[in-house]
Amino acid sequence: MEDTFRWTAVTAIAPIAWGTNYFVTHEYLPAGHPLYGAVLRALPAGLLLLALARRLPRGVWWWRSLVLGICNMGAFFALIYVASQLLPVSLASTIMSAAPFTMALFAWGLLSERPAAPILIGATAGIAGVVLLLGAGATAIDPRGVAASAAALTMSSCGYVLAKKWGRAGAGPLATISWQLIAGGVVLIPFAIAVEGSPPRLDGPAVAGFGYVGLVATALAFTAWFAGLRRLPAATVGLIGLLNPVTGVLLGVLWSGDVLTGRQLLGLALVFFGIGLGQLRNVAGAKRLGWGRTGVPTEEEKHDGHDRGRRPARRGGDQHGVLCAQRQADDLT
Repeated sequence: MEDTFRWTAVTAIAPIAWGTNYFVTHEYLPAGHPLYGAVLRALPAGLLLLALARRLPRGVWWWRSLVLGICNMGAFFALIYVASQLLPVSLASTIMSAAPFTMALFAWGLLSERPAAPILIGATAGIAGVVLLLGAGATAIDPRGVAASAAALTMSSCGYVLAKKWGRAGAGPLATISWQLIAGGVVLIPFAIAVEGSPPRLDGPAVAGFGYVGLVATALAFTAWFAGLRRLPAATVGLIGLLNPVTGVLLGVLWSGDVLTGRQLLGLALVFFGIGLGQLRNVAGAKRLGWGRTGVPTEEEKHDGHDRGRRPARRGGDQHGVLCAQRQADDLT
């Protein structure tokens, strides 16, 4: 139980950081350059993590990093940038709040993590809370923005579940995340040159904004997010992602000095209820299995012969505890 809440708190770092990204992008980053914006967000963060990890991909991880880099980083960053420009923040956030459902569906198909009733109830409550929190404006809806949001939602949900399925390549979380960021950024460079021409000129606030987006909302956030994906069910992680629009709204309230309405307070309560319901389900599953993680073993665990089904038959007592301690130590490096 303690591990479940600990990794829930770690995972929550990601959507909270992403929620602040809306504000930074809107206030400080250049408009009209979604492709260059995605490149400048992905590449510096990826190179920094690669310098820390000092590991290059091997074998199948060359093409896996490319697939994950496009889904989770490059194309996702560009699509979110486009959606943020074409849609009201409330509508874009509401579409992205469907992530618990889409991640649960992909996890069901790719990981055999069948979505339980508490997860589905929590996702429904959370999305309803986001709708109440953000509201529906009277602004005309641009179908291109809706299509960009839906594509970003689908690609990232599939990519996150694939990342959970494939594991860490035995190279540590920093290495695998750095490969994805670099691959996603490099793939976008020729498209940025062809579509947007020369890179945008950056003033001091824009440089500082990209520094924050790259270090906090990308490098730190994705490290926390994928750490949670390794230890929590994908649908549960999707529920934690609802903290993204919540953070955006609360930051807007603090910045403008407005007071939350009764409807928004009810929306906040529903969001936290949905997230809490998912965590209770996860704690119950962990207790029943007698193991700190849920879901099927990753490709890395299958290769090492450490999946849950075989572990009790091959190891017991103190040796099992030593292996748990070693795994936790590896996860922190």
